[in-house]
Amino acid sequence: MGYWLKYAKVMLAGLLGSVIAAAANDGPEFIQGPSGNLSVMMQLPRGFDKTKDKCPMVIVMHGVMSNKDVPPMPRFARKLARKGYAVLRFDFNAQGKSEGDVLKCTIRSEIEDARAIYEYARSLPFVSSVVLFGHSQGGVVASMLAGELQAEDRAPDALVLMAPGAVLKDYALEGHFLGVECDPVNPPEYVQVGWYKFSREYILTAQTLPIYEESALYTGPVCLIHGELDEIVPVKYSDKYNEIYQNCEYTVIPREAHLFTIRPAVADSIFLDFLKRLIN
Repeated sequence: MGYWLKYAKVMLAGLLGSVIAAAANDGPEFIQGPSGNLSVMMQLPRGFDKTKDKCPMVIVMHGVMSNKDVPPMPRFARKLARKGYAVLRFDFNAQGKSEGDVLKCTIRSEIEDARAIYEYARSLPFVSSVVLFGHSQGGVVASMLAGELQAEDRAPDALVLMAPGAVLKDYALEGHFLGVECDPVNPPEYVQVGWYKFSREYILTAQTLPIYEESALYTGPVCLIHGELDEIVPVKYSDKYNEIYQNCEYTVIPREAHLFTIRPAVADSIFLDFLKRLIN
């Protein structure tokens, strides 16, 4: 039960922090996704005029058992907007304020959600380029979608991965979910972990995900960041990501954990510097 208690502590701290994380929404409240309406929050740089200005857009994707309003997502968005980027963060289906059935939620369904958001971002006349930015499970979604889009010659302009949660496949194969166990060969309808339900479909889908194989198709610039003390997603999973990419800037931050709240300025400066050098 140790892993679950640690994760619950992390998430509860994030939920409390989200109370002060509100920001003005400069776009629609919802975008149609494959499983229903997806709740979105768009933040634009101060003084930006959508009718005549252009800027890059960063699509920010949250992790499992989370949503767009739970830290560190609002902080990432706020920092990016202050540096001149439009930011679009959203809740995956059945998360936060988005529609959907959690028992039908899988990594594949989240990839399709992210694809719908990507299509929307690319359609906006004021958007000059698009960056995919994912934390934890959102990092897996971002990396796999980037690979798919590369294969279609529609790749994002850059990819930022914060502690990408490729460990989820091993959790599913071993039947261990943050301290809660199940039979991985014949999983139940769902595994209850705190307030969240990992469905049988989620587990079986995760077991066969070609996470690194699909992600490796992306050939653009990658910023990969991981905390040395991350107990939710061990650093070795980012080590593997670093091996598969052709153009990757990889940083392990000493004394940092999964939510990048111990030394937040360090993580923020790394991805902001990366984007400043590459994205206009």
